[in-house]
Amino acid sequence: MLLLIDGANFTFSFENFLLTFIPLFVAIDAPGALPIFIGLTQSFPDNKRRRLTTQAVFTAFAIAVVIMIGGQQIFHFLGISISDFRIAGGLILLLIAIRDLVQSGADESKQPADPENISIVPLGIPLIAGPAALTTLLILHDTYGFLMTTLSLILNLVIVFLLFYFSEYMRKLMGPNGAKAIAKVASLFMAAIAVMMIRVGILDVIAQTRLSQ
Repeated sequence: MLLLIDGANFTFSFENFLLTFIPLFVAIDAPGALPIFIGLTQSFPDNKRRRLTTQAVFTAFAIAVVIMIGGQQIFHFLGISISDFRIAGGLILLLIAIRDLVQSGADESKQPADPENISIVPLGIPLIAGPAALTTLLILHDTYGFLMTTLSLILNLVIVFLLFYFSEYMRKLMGPNGAKAIAKVASLFMAAIAVMMIRVGILDVIAQTRLSQ
């Protein structure tokens, strides 16, 4: 399919679309992020949870677009790499996971999480727009171009939005005790994911150091 956009020819290839959509779907892992979202927002009323969903998805989209357009230049200017970014994101997730795992029910009732604080971190980044997703975006942007990659990004974020927006129905199906159990298991998985991100980041740094010697 040949489209005319801003006076330039843009060829839409379904095969190229799948080649950009599927890696992003795997990297973002919306189904895997859903239990973590439920665990972090189980004490919120519906209106706050939905507002948080909108803020988190828009945050992820804005960060993803900025990284696609100027990610390499930004990282080079700051003197950081994707590996550094991965380690930092892993540390943030690990701290949040540890807090959720050791927090008692009494503590949760006294100090509920503030939606304004978690919509950007950790939900927008690094849960939705994490190092894996951002790295994938950089590679896909260089290979398939901005328009095709952005189209796949938008569709993936729509999937994330729908899953998060209607997460309350799943929480009601599980019941209060089931939701709490899922929240603790999700926090454990989040800690494992964080450790994996840190481990991969450190191994990448070591590998790059050896190559530069």
